[in-house]
Amino acid sequence: MHAPYMLLWLEAPLQSWGCDSKFGRRDSLPFPSKSGVLGLICCALGAGGEQQALLAELSTGDMQVVAYGPAAPGDRPPLLRDFQMVGSGYDDRDRWQTLLIPKTCEGKKPAMGGGPKLTHRYYVQDMAFAVLLQLPADQAARIAHYLHAPVWDLYLGRKCCVPTEFIYQGTFAQAEEAEARAAGLAAAKSRRFSFRVLEGEHEGDLMTLNDVPLQFGEHKRYRDRRVTLQTWQAP
Repeated sequence: MHAPYMLLWLEAPLQSWGCDSKFGRRDSLPFPSKSGVLGLICCALGAGGEQQALLAELSTGDMQVVAYGPAAPGDRPPLLRDFQMVGSGYDDRDRWQTLLIPKTCEGKKPAMGGGPKLTHRYYVQDMAFAVLLQLPADQAARIAHYLHAPVWDLYLGRKCCVPTEFIYQGTFAQAEEAEARAAGLAAAKSRRFSFRVLEGEHEGDLMTLNDVPLQFGEHKRYRDRRVTLQTWQAP
């Protein structure tokens, strides 16, 4: 049976799609990552833990992203940098407050550089992304149901990034049909085409992302994929 395309509309004042981040610096891609999109679906399903079998089934399909924003076509979405203190203002003599101060994996104070940590977190501002996600036909109806009535809260990369539009926007036989629906939604919202991201190697800027999830849970694992970023609208 042909694998249909599901249209996910990801819109919010702030979004964050980490791909290669460290603790003190949490970067964001300028568009949704495949791991982030599949993580969102897992939240909707209430699928916690490693989920190796589910990810193996969902991650093989095509994923295209069309970005819409207030800027001119081709412009990258503006990034917001937020400074956050982790473990600041707590009394280490209080047994409850000390739980909130960063420690080693053994639960001890670090020998060097312990105490509060300043982190830099990046967010994409005022963008909408149409994600055209190809899914197995026998999973599409189930996922659509849970996107309407999610088990866990849905957010766009981080828990502070709350969506401002219904995420599920329909299931279509072809990617072109899903993109046409997205273009109509963007026009109704007075949003302009910014760029698109295609899986594989096409004409445009090539990128290698380590964002195909093999395993979630405590010990996450990913594999690479090649994508192409195009900054012009197809005729």
